Amino acid sequence: MVRRYTQEHTFRHPWGRVTSACWRKYTDPENRSRLSHILEVDTIDRKLDSSHGKLLTKRAITVNAPGPWWLQRIVGETVCHCVEDSTVDAANKSMEIVTRNVTLKDFVSVEEKCWYSPHPQNPDWTVLRQETSISCHTLSALASMAEKIEQRCVEKFQQNSAKGREVMEHVCAYLEAEANGIGVRV
Repeated sequence: MVRRYTQEHTFRHPWGRVTSACWRKYTDPENRSRLSHILEVDTIDRKLDSSHGKLLTKRAITVNAPGPWWLQRIVGETVCHCVEDSTVDAANKSMEIVTRNVTLKDFVSVEEKCWYSPHPQNPDWTVLRQETSISCHTLSALASMAEKIEQRCVEKFQQNSAKGREVMEHVCAYLEAEANGIGVRV
């Protein structure tokens, strides 16, 4: 069974500021406590596709393994490694990010897709569309346990998404203050 989770959020900030905040959200030491599930983020590759005018980036992200402690003991892992692929098209003001786990796939597969674009009614705002698919791979005898694990993963994802949006708002406020010449750390 695959659980799908979709949400939309409007940032009351322009697209350029929101996408800048997206790149900076993991680097600010003040945000580490809010994003404690993120252990490490490393850029693997970054290139400019000059024929299409797009920035393509691949990052490795290490997170605390999803699920309860007893599941982590069974699978023998406390961390999960993910790969994030992003495409930024500045000319069309679009940013797409797709993140998939590369470890623990024998137990659970997670794919998150995020799209950032200007708000259709207010170009000074940015819309985030977020779609996540979570699937637990088990034997049929463990189906009820798999459903509980999937539900726990969905709940954890929802909590972490809210934290991520909070951090993005925080970084956007900082960038806005910086752009306005206010030297206050938010």
